Amino acid sequence: MTKIGGERRVSYLGPEGTFCEQAARKHFLEAIFVPYSSINEVFSAVERGDTEYGVVPVENSTDGSITITLDCLLTSRVVICGEVELKITHNLISKPNTCKSEIELIISHPQALAQCREFIKRNFPEAELRESSSTAKAVELLKNFDNSAAIGTEAAAKRSRGVILRRNIEDEVNNVTRFFVIGKKEVGPSGKDKTSLVFSTKHIPGSLYRVLEVFAIRNINLTKIESRPEKRRRWSYVFYVDIEGHKIDPIVREALDSMKKRCIHVKVLGSYPKAC
Repeated sequence: MTKIGGERRVSYLGPEGTFCEQAARKHFLEAIFVPYSSINEVFSAVERGDTEYGVVPVENSTDGSITITLDCLLTSRVVICGEVELKITHNLISKPNTCKSEIELIISHPQALAQCREFIKRNFPEAELRESSSTAKAVELLKNFDNSAAIGTEAAAKRSRGVILRRNIEDEVNNVTRFFVIGKKEVGPSGKDKTSLVFSTKHIPGSLYRVLEVFAIRNINLTKIESRPEKRRRWSYVFYVDIEGHKIDPIVREALDSMKKRCIHVKVLGSYPKAC
């Protein structure tokens, strides 16, 4: 998506120094960037109009989807209007004068801990692992603990005056996180678009097949499909799908019309340009 200029307010999962902030700054040329302490709060800020856009993580190439983001998309009034892909590199960070051999506690976001589990296992098999709301928050928390380290960004280390003990500690070299840009205004077609949907079907044999058939017979490519519990009813599920094309493209519009006849519920989450 073409970067957006102008002094607008953009919320992101904070505090400062998170990968989410990096993704927001990658997408927006100029903006007032406002950190929030949870993904839910980023959605709420956009819904209230406190910020014009929000940036939230949606999936990682090695650890899969961010389920809280999917759940928020299901119930929120915002739409997806862009996506950003960001290569993730993790660093082991400590307070000054902390030796690697002294580390007994490692703090980070659950996904960061998961993405570095082999590094931790090899180097700190006895260390206690503690989760935080973000990688940047983990670095902030170091001030409260001795013999501790955090997994986070270089920006977070600089902001908190931490020391990087080891760089690039992620287990997979090709570690990329995808972020959604959310807002209230829909985006027109660019010629290279995706559309994200969520739908539910009757709990009968062949119901999912009949829904996916509307894309197959029209040669519309699915780039993602995932199920999540519906929550209101036990053992019932909703399905999240990303397809290629914009919702106003004639072939996509035709598929969506057919899909609505075969589903209990369909919600278009947004059409947006593919990440560059």
